Amino acid sequence: MFRKWYDLKLQACTASFLGSKLDGEESEKSSDGVNRIPPHCHITIKCTREIAGFNGLSEAVRRLDFSSAVRDVRRFNYICALLELLVGGQRLTHLPGAAQKLLLSMLEQLADQVATSKHNLNALRALVMSVSSARESEKRSCWGRPLGSRALWGHHDHAIARINRIANSIRIQEPGPEVVPKLHDLPEECIREILLRISDHRDLDAASSAWTVMASVCNEQRIWRELVNFHFTQQQIDAALAKNKEDIADEKEFDWKKLFHQLRKMYGLREDAQFAETLSLCRHCKCLFWRSLGHPCIADQCPEYRERLKEAGGPLPPHPVPPAAFLKFFSL
Repeated sequence: MFRKWYDLKLQACTASFLGSKLDGEESEKSSDGVNRIPPHCHITIKCTREIAGFNGLSEAVRRLDFSSAVRDVRRFNYICALLELLVGGQRLTHLPGAAQKLLLSMLEQLADQVATSKHNLNALRALVMSVSSARESEKRSCWGRPLGSRALWGHHDHAIARINRIANSIRIQEPGPEVVPKLHDLPEECIREILLRISDHRDLDAASSAWTVMASVCNEQRIWRELVNFHFTQQQIDAALAKNKEDIADEKEFDWKKLFHQLRKMYGLREDAQFAETLSLCRHCKCLFWRSLGHPCIADQCPEYRERLKEAGGPLPPHPVPPAAFLKFFSL
């Protein structure tokens, strides 16, 4: 029993020491432009009498370099989903002041990125509407005034106004006549192949309302059948089909779109399929990191620990951390 406790404490202390040492070396190496350490953040999974810790959202956002992640096309949707969880449901007003300022700064950087790239405009508008509604509901929450520091809310008002100006100034223009071929010039087979690669049903609905050719293709059962097979397992599909035996008398006339929405309500969509990249949790050093960038792991730094891992069967793969699971590490 004592040996097990000693191993756990040694692992936690080593990870903490390694994290502080790497943080100290980060500024020295980055100033020289050589061997920059990828963004990562050590967190406390469980507090005990021997190991006590606290996870700060502001510190984690800073260490994981979310500001740069906004400009990465692979991590953009992850940041949008995280901001949507924090901004929606009056969650923003329950955060500390430093975290509120940091999140609004991230949202402003996201707006600048959308204005530059002209992509994901709908995601930006949804976030702007959420933060604006949260601000309006907070205006008269306490005796006709917002609850909290007037200076802080003044800073928030200026930031929200800047974000609104950026969002309202975005104009997506049709490409000029010199750009060929255009979408309307593509044959129906190409349009179908494009739509078959869309994993979000909301994008299919938006495409249907944009062009009659896309609307006719989106009404094809193949589009929704492929979407069902992408998001759900065969066991889930069979369970839903068993409940709809009366509707599948003729398989050719079966409504796969209806089945998709039924499965979506029953099981939800694949969360890992919604993001090109998510945060990962190292099971050895309890460190959050971006998988494409990696992190300085205790398994790579400590030879003795690496030998123990080999004896135990090898290192464990990192665990993906979706946005909702990321927020559970903090007391919000």
